[in-house]
Amino acid sequence: MDNSFRVKVNDTFTFDLTEGDIAKLDAQGISPSSYHILQKDQAFHVQIAQSDFYGKVYGILVNNTVYSVRISDALDRLIDKMGFALASAKDIGSIEAPMPGLILEINVKEGQEVQEDEPLIILEAMKMENVITSPRNGIIKTIAVTQGEAVEKKHLLIEFE
Repeated sequence: MDNSFRVKVNDTFTFDLTEGDIAKLDAQGISPSSYHILQKDQAFHVQIAQSDFYGKVYGILVNNTVYSVRISDALDRLIDKMGFALASAKDIGSIEAPMPGLILEINVKEGQEVQEDEPLIILEAMKMENVITSPRNGIIKTIAVTQGEAVEKKHLLIEFE
């Protein structure tokens, strides 16, 4: 398997990098999450603002602008190509409450199109606000709860079309 990486920035721009490309990068570490980078005689201050190591998604602050960066390696691309990553998302038809709590906010409406990881509901449990996000892209078919409603674990919250 090759040692290349695909970097997707803000779900808009895609760059393919090799280990050689990364080795040529003129970067100086300032702290564990902050770097000074020179590229084509231009200086950039880069900081890792957010990180989801397992999801390989990072919030990168470059000269005071935040970019969402998703990194995939050759194995990730092979899994996507084989369809294994998509198969699990296609099976999700509904969302249930992961714990008992109180519905504080409902951020979507029936018939609304949502994207994966978009916030849908805020559930308060044990004095903490838990954001329930969409597990996949889709359209909201049914919202089975109302704001202020108390729910038990496994209570149906949302159904997808």
